[in-house]
Amino acid sequence: MRSTAPIIILGIESSCDETAAAVLVDGVVRSNVVAGQAVHAQWGGVVPELASRAHQENIVPVVHQALQEAGIGKEDLSAIAFTQGPGLIGALLVGTCFARSMAQALDVPLVAVDHLRAHALAHFIVDTSARPVPVFPFLNLTVSGGHTQFVVVHSPLDMEVIGTTLDDAAGEAFDKGAKMLGLPYPGGPLVDKLAQLGDSSRHPLPLPTMPGLDMSFSGLKTAFLNLLQRGVTKDPDFKTKEQAHLCASLQHAIVQVLLKKTSTAVRQTGIKQVAISGGVSANSGLRTQLGALARAEGWELFAPPLAYCTDNGAMIAMAGHFLFKARHFAGLDVVPRARFV
Repeated sequence: MRSTAPIIILGIESSCDETAAAVLVDGVVRSNVVAGQAVHAQWGGVVPELASRAHQENIVPVVHQALQEAGIGKEDLSAIAFTQGPGLIGALLVGTCFARSMAQALDVPLVAVDHLRAHALAHFIVDTSARPVPVFPFLNLTVSGGHTQFVVVHSPLDMEVIGTTLDDAAGEAFDKGAKMLGLPYPGGPLVDKLAQLGDSSRHPLPLPTMPGLDMSFSGLKTAFLNLLQRGVTKDPDFKTKEQAHLCASLQHAIVQVLLKKTSTAVRQTGIKQVAISGGVSANSGLRTQLGALARAEGWELFAPPLAYCTDNGAMIAMAGHFLFKARHFAGLDVVPRARFV
């Protein structure tokens, strides 16, 4: 009896400021290459036009490296998966056009992936680390620079958003708060590092309250800005002297919102398999405190390795793997979408 051919997926990610490509064979990572874009640091945030240009420069060498590291020839690919959206339209266009052209040239299926769904499926990427994975249905908190939402993941192809941020995402609050403090971009990881040295009770911030499972972080940013302005008025060196304490306060406020909403989501859904994903899921304070909350309330917490938290090609390939098995293919006329709703 002839064995079933392996499913070999090339995943391409270009939704924001990382050009990424990965190769998965039957869901197992063979390569995962990410090229960042240092050009944005001088501007304190992502500049869409510069991001698009950087993707154009990076995408060919990144895909080449991913295939080379995987030991996979282009002719061996089962399909090419790419991020259709949401994201920056110019950045998405680069990845979409490249994926369409490559799929057409190789005569292989094209798989269009929802970036946010891919984050929720990052838990199922198989690599050398032995770790538990959530069982369907599970509750996923996707928390990143551009998105913060609660999703009930019924199956790889059936997901239901039950709560979302109505304005800014948690990751944006981290990065904008860091910018207010004069920290370089991306500031979120620096806030996390400095927060571990500070006292979060020294400069308490008001916690935004929203009904249900929806969230809001714009008011928290404003409260943090007002705190800094009052401090600098009294002491011009306030931000420098109090940097660690201010980072601790900002992180504490953001994390507390996420903790309270997660607890509410678990109670409302009755789902005790809870997972986190997205760039902010790498935050040490969030991971530690969510873990403590899970133990206290009797539910399980799942978090992917750090390499699959921030934007990466492996999660796109993983989502592409499930879509390929369901034969959900895209036509060569597929276009990127900055938003899906």
